Formats: sequence, structure tokens, C-alpha cells
Amino acid sequence: MTTIAITGATGAVGGRVARALGPDVDRLILRDPRRAPAIEGDPEVRVATYADGAAMREALTGVEVLLLVSGAEAQDRLEQHRTAVRAAAEAGVGHVVYTSFDGAAPDADFTLGRDHWHTEQAIRGSGMRWTFLRDSFYLDFFPLFAGSDGVIAGPAGDGRVAAVARADVADAALAVLRDPAAHEDATYVLTGGEAISFADAAERMTAALGRPFSFVDQTLEEAYASRRPLTDQQWQLDAWVSTYTAIGGGALARTTGDVERLTGHAPRTLEQALAGE
Repeated sequence: MTTIAITGATGAVGGRVARALGPDVDRLILRDPRRAPAIEGDPEVRVATYADGAAMREALTGVEVLLLVSGAEAQDRLEQHRTAVRAAAEAGVGHVVYTSFDGAAPDADFTLGRDHWHTEQAIRGSGMRWTFLRDSFYLDFFPLFAGSDGVIAGPAGDGRVAAVARADVADAALAVLRDPAAHEDATYVLTGGEAISFADAAERMTAALGRPFSFVDQTLEEAYASRRPLTDQQWQLDAWVSTYTAIGGGALARTTGDVERLTGHAPRTLEQALAGE
């Protein structure tokens, strides 16, 4: 039997994967053991953060396949990822399944997509086998783009994005973990079944959630100015604004069939994602 460990099991993606695997998951790597989810089979819980190489190495010793869910947005997230990857290789992990980003590249329009590309390179150079799940932006997050007034504002124009439900990303990861050898050194681009604009999304969310949403296009200058009161961190400003410019530039508009190929079912729609289906 393959020994499987999962990080991020308190989140929507890692948690869904862990619950679905049940007794087939051997170890959960968590920052806070008090938040450990109830999983059939009671997998072992190890405490470690991505930034703590020694703790990660100890937590991963004896693990053959690791689901490495990308860490929370932070200025040093790339270094955290690199530390975790080194620790996994030193612990003897043979295969890493990493949740990356559609369009990950050293010059990705979405600035955090660059971190994902560099993390992929660290994994490629580690000697471990790998599977990259390059997911698009999350459909579930669309309401969070809006302010308290329901207005989504950003420099996206009429650009479209093939956003994907987090549940579909989890289902794809589950399929890979059920047969890791069949997916060694493979990259999958996980998208929804359609590319939608913010204006489309606002109209559909209004109908689905029963409260008004709208989209207002902004210039770059307006986008930065409206967000500067929220943070003094330039990396965070760039990440927020480039979410919209990446969509506006068409970098995330393509759809793929990878969700259905991996899971056997069609990608969820915006309405299904909002309903938690």
C-alpha cells in the first residue's frame, strides 16, 4: 500500500481530499493539530509549517506520496514552498502532487502565478516524481471579489476566465492519489467548462444568491488607488490588481477537459459552486 500524506487538510481542497480518501490517507500535516478534521481511519497527525524544514522533514519521513496544497498568500510563500520541497526530498518522499496555477510562468500576468512556476521548478529539480494540478481561479471565490455593496471593481474589461470549483480541484487530486503511478510527471490544467466575464458572473450571482451584484471596470490607476487604504504591502497590491489584469488580458480564458478526464464528471458550473454542490 502507498503511504499518502496530505497538507492543507483544514482547507476546502485538502479537507475534501482527505475525507474522500478516508482510511487510505495515512498522515495529515497541519499547522494546528486542534483543527484536525475527523477522517475515517484516524490518520496520524503531524505538526509542521512549510517554513520549518526540520519539522517538515520529520513529519514526512516514511511518506511515499505527498499532496502539497499551495500555502496561503504571503510575501515569502515561495521560500516556504522551497523549504517544504527540500524537506520532502530529504525525507524520502517519492512523488509530490502540487496544486499550482493555470498559466504558471516566470512572467505570468498574475504575479502569484510566478511563485507557482518557481515552486514547480523546485519540485522538478528535487529528484522526486511529480504531478502538477494547475487550477484556474476559484468559482467559489467570485462573491468575495465584491465589496459590501455587491460591486466588483477592477481592470478586467470584458475579459473572461475559465474559473473552476474548488470541489473539482479536490476531485482531480483525489483521482491522482488513487493511482499516483499513472500520473507521474504529468501536468493538468483544471478549468471550468466555460469562460465567464465579471459582468456575466455578477448577473448570475444576483440570480443565484438573491442579492445584487455588478461589475465596474477600472483603470490601473483607479485599481491601485482604491486598494491602497487596505494594505501598505506592494506585493499584495500587485497580486490583487493582477488578478483582474490577467483575466482582462485573456490569459485565463481557455477551457480544458482535464477535470472530466480525471474525475469522470463535467466541471461544476458557477451556480453549482455557489450552492456548495
